[in-house]
Amino acid sequence: MDFSNIFRLVNIAIGVIMVLGGISQFFPATMSSIIVGIYVIAFGVVIAGLEFLPNIPDYAYRYASFLFSFLGRGVFYIFVGCILLHDHILREIAGSIVGITGIGYLVLEFIPSIEPPSNMRESDQGWGAEQV
Repeated sequence: MDFSNIFRLVNIAIGVIMVLGGISQFFPATMSSIIVGIYVIAFGVVIAGLEFLPNIPDYAYRYASFLFSFLGRGVFYIFVGCILLHDHILREIAGSIVGITGIGYLVLEFIPSIEPPSNMRESDQGWGAEQV
């Protein structure tokens, strides 16, 4: 069974939740909350943007290879969820949703019958080795 569209929708939804959680970091405005908010918004834009790009650039595989496996993306979602978990009920809801989705992705890594969607697989299966 092909779950590619479901994973795509989940990743887009998580990207939107990250952006909204990042915006909520701006209130009340302190220097640290603004910096964290900018990073969370950037993470959300990258996650959602990866779902819309027809061809993912090669440097994305090189510098953000963890986003192309269930395990890496799950740990990343848990990390961002923990960043969002504080100080206000909307941030706690956003952080919980992102973190729980991350735990779900961690579980999916160990279920061999579920294949990651095509945009979560590296196009170069050579682990970065150069072809001669």
